[in-house]
Amino acid sequence: MSLQPPTDSPPTDSLNVLPDVLFLVLDTQRRDRLSCYGYDQPTSPHLDAFAADATRFDRAIAAAQWTVPSHASMFTGLYPSAHGVLQSYSVLPEDMPTLAERLQAGGYYTAGFCNNPLVGVINNGLRRGFHSFLNYSGLLTSRPNQAGTAPQFLDRYRQWFKRQVAGALNQVQDAFARSEALLALSLTPLMVPLWQTALSFKGNTRKSLEDAANLLIHRRGLQAHQPAFAFINLMGTHMPYHPPRDYIARFAPHVLQDREAQHYLRRFNGDVYGWLAPLSGELDEHQKATLDGMYDAEVAHQDELVGAFLQRLQDSGALDRTLVVICSDHGEHLGEKQFMGHSITLYNELVRVPLLVRDPKGGFERGAVRSDVVSTRRLFHTVLAAAGLADAGEAALSLVQPATADNERNQAFSEAIPPQNVLSLLQKRKPDLVAAHACDQPRRAVWLGNHKLIETGSDRIELYDVASDPSEALNLCDILPENVEVLQDYLQQLGNVALNSTDMTSGANAKHRAPGFDDPEVQRRLRDLGYLED
Repeated sequence: MSLQPPTDSPPTDSLNVLPDVLFLVLDTQRRDRLSCYGYDQPTSPHLDAFAADATRFDRAIAAAQWTVPSHASMFTGLYPSAHGVLQSYSVLPEDMPTLAERLQAGGYYTAGFCNNPLVGVINNGLRRGFHSFLNYSGLLTSRPNQAGTAPQFLDRYRQWFKRQVAGALNQVQDAFARSEALLALSLTPLMVPLWQTALSFKGNTRKSLEDAANLLIHRRGLQAHQPAFAFINLMGTHMPYHPPRDYIARFAPHVLQDREAQHYLRRFNGDVYGWLAPLSGELDEHQKATLDGMYDAEVAHQDELVGAFLQRLQDSGALDRTLVVICSDHGEHLGEKQFMGHSITLYNELVRVPLLVRDPKGGFERGAVRSDVVSTRRLFHTVLAAAGLADAGEAALSLVQPATADNERNQAFSEAIPPQNVLSLLQKRKPDLVAAHACDQPRRAVWLGNHKLIETGSDRIELYDVASDPSEALNLCDILPENVEVLQDYLQQLGNVALNSTDMTSGANAKHRAPGFDDPEVQRRLRDLGYLED
């Protein structure tokens, strides 16, 4: 991908109107597997080119470790404890407006192109506010009307019938997400291949990007001068791993020749329980190389498709009238610290995510790298501010603003509440692993400057210097007890604010700040430890 100005660039006065907004979530994309974030494999040349023409955030932190609460935070601007969408059966409160609802009320045409059934199929409120929401996963996907030459009444009947069938099948899929017994049934060896195929589990990346590009370029169904909001969720890097052969040849060539690796990969792809449970021991070198290589192959394949999509927007001139946000909802464990998947922890493999923002109006500097700690929940505020729909408190939390004393100052907060249906399965099958890894305990983490504190349950504390130790190999809890004490206090205060306020500024909602937040002694100790500047 080469982001060169198109020959038919829009006139400069087009930048004075409200921008289109593209919100692209690369589901399960690890930050450390993208070349633009320092990975030593060429997995992301197209995203690298985009990052060179955008602002790249080096320390973006997801508000949660898995899809549902993380998307809910990006869609509401709230931390998980505040929005309450913590489980697959949770429903967003009706009185809690979503980003799409706010944009729709502000005149935007809102469209979703979603490949994750937990966002596109389950009835949890995340689809609220969309004029059009197309689902590319599930037993019957929803797509744009492909009416041909059939008589109009036949086409209407066909569309009506399709909606009835889709509604019934969506109810079935919704029931599986909410029922522990049905979920357990779906994970049995005989059922896994069936539902992986029937559900089109990873959706259709190419088709969803094509449909989103058509909206942003051709603008069918939009009123004259009406801005568009396009939300896209892609599942290319989610398990199971089935990248095209040429990508396997580039990133995991041994898999094409090694029968042992092929056997391990088939077993892994079919063992959904294995995507959720901690490991009883470390992966061996061969297994780790297989998973790493196949994950990288999926990253590279998705990058090619995203690159073609962005180039199409560039060639049409649409890119230069669009605020583009590219991020991940969470990452993925591939055996690190004996964890797999993304159900349990708050380690960097899961919650330190990629974030790239390209702004046609220049609010985000092209080619810049931001090193301040930011939460992905602030993407809600960022988009509203760009659309001219943010109030003063929300505008203060836009990421276009550098870290100051009036917004979240070089800090972020994450919560990992165990998904109950997953936990029930783990407790029945591997209770010893649940206890050993505290899978049944909630986790909370706070990032402040270079330090990160993780609190698991009421008795497990971890402290890391994530600047010098990004892999979180050395727990500094016993070495820096003073830091632990301060950050524990700060975590408690930050958690209270997250519960009591949609705004962590010192402005209109200051009455919701936790007691002691502005205590001079707390502030002094934070400055002494290097967390705050004078």
